[in-house]
Amino acid sequence: MKKWISFPRVEGLASRQAHADLPAGTYERELGREGFFGPASHMYHRHPPTGWTAWEGPLRPRAFDLNRLAEAVASPFEAVEVLRNAALRYRFWRSEGAMPRLARNGDGDELLFLHRGAGALFCDYGHLALREGDYVVIPRGTMWRTEFAGPAELLLIEATNDSYRLPEKGLVGGHAIFDPAMLETPHIDEAFKAQQRPDGAEAPWQVEVKRLNALSLVSYPFNPLDAVGWHGDLSPVRLNLRDIRPLTSHRYHLPPSAHTTFLASRFVVCSFVPRPFETDPGALKVPFFHNNDDYDEVIFYHRGDFFSRDHIEQGMVTFHPCGFTHGPHPKALGNMLQAKKPATDEYAVMLDARDPLEVAALGEGVEDLAYVDSWKAAPGQGA
Repeated sequence: MKKWISFPRVEGLASRQAHADLPAGTYERELGREGFFGPASHMYHRHPPTGWTAWEGPLRPRAFDLNRLAEAVASPFEAVEVLRNAALRYRFWRSEGAMPRLARNGDGDELLFLHRGAGALFCDYGHLALREGDYVVIPRGTMWRTEFAGPAELLLIEATNDSYRLPEKGLVGGHAIFDPAMLETPHIDEAFKAQQRPDGAEAPWQVEVKRLNALSLVSYPFNPLDAVGWHGDLSPVRLNLRDIRPLTSHRYHLPPSAHTTFLASRFVVCSFVPRPFETDPGALKVPFFHNNDDYDEVIFYHRGDFFSRDHIEQGMVTFHPCGFTHGPHPKALGNMLQAKKPATDEYAVMLDARDPLEVAALGEGVEDLAYVDSWKAAPGQGA
C-alpha cells in the first residue's frame, strides 16, 4: 500500500466540494494521481485551462478516424494496430463472414468490442451469439473464431502477458454497475455441435497461434472445437454495453473511474453509457478539466451524441497522453452549469494506460491533425 502525503487544505477563493459550487466566473482543474484513485487538488482559474493558441511537440492531443482504415482481413492477428505499449495492444479489425482458421493468442487475454455487425463466436467452450455493443473477454490460450452475417468492425485490446479482471466496487457492492450474473458464457448448444462436423464428416482445420507477436500454424485433420462439455470458472464472457447501469449522482459529476468495466494490471477499460445529467444547480454538468498525470487516456466513440466533444463522430478515437490539462471543448462549456437536456446520449469505450502509449504507423488521412486546435475558443466562448 502507498502512504501518500495527505494534508487537505483550502487556499484563496475556492470551493470546498470538488466539481460543485465553483466561485463565480472560474473554471475548475483537477490535478490528480493514480487515475482518479489517488490524492488530488482542485485549482480555480479565470480562463479555461485548455485555452491554448498554439502547440508544438509530440504530447499534443490526437484523434484518429478508424472509419478510414483498411478493408476486411481474415485473421484478428492482421487487424490494424493503432496504439501499443508493453502491457497492451490496441487494434481495429474489419471482418466479414466466417474466419477460415481458428485463432489462439498466447500473449495475453483478448478483449473484443463489437462496434458494428452481428454474428457468432465459436471457441473451446462453446457458442456465443454476438450483437453490436458486445464486449467479449477471451482468456489467453483459448481457441476461437467468428462468423459474421456480413461486414463487422471490432476493437481488439490485448492485455499482453496479463489477464482481465472485474473492478472492486467498494461501498456500492458487487451487483452495482452490472451484476456478474449478466456475464454470459458460451453454450454447448446445437449451433456449436453443428459447426463441429458441418457436413457430417471430419474436415481439416488450422489454428493460428500468436506468441511474442510471431505466428505459428497448427494443422488438424479434424475441427479441434469438438468439446462435449466443460466445468470450471475460466471461460470467455460476454457483456453488452446496454447491460451496464452506470453509477450516477444528481449532485456531483463522477470521475471516469466510476465507470470501470474491466481492468488489467497496467490499464483499465471504462464504459460510458447514457445517464441522467446532474440536477444540483451548483454541480458541474460536463467533464472537469484535469491533469491525469499518471495515465494516457484513449476513448473510442461507438454511438450517440458526444456532448463534451466537437467534430467527433462514431468510429473515431481520441488519444490524450498524460502530462497536460484536457477537458471539454469550448462549445460544451456553455452547458457547464446548465444542461440542455435531461440525460446524455453516448456510448464510448475508454482505456486508461499506466504506461506511455506509442502510436502505430497509420495510413494517410486517418489522423485528424487539426484536433489539437479544437480547444481554441471561438468568440463568446469564454477563452
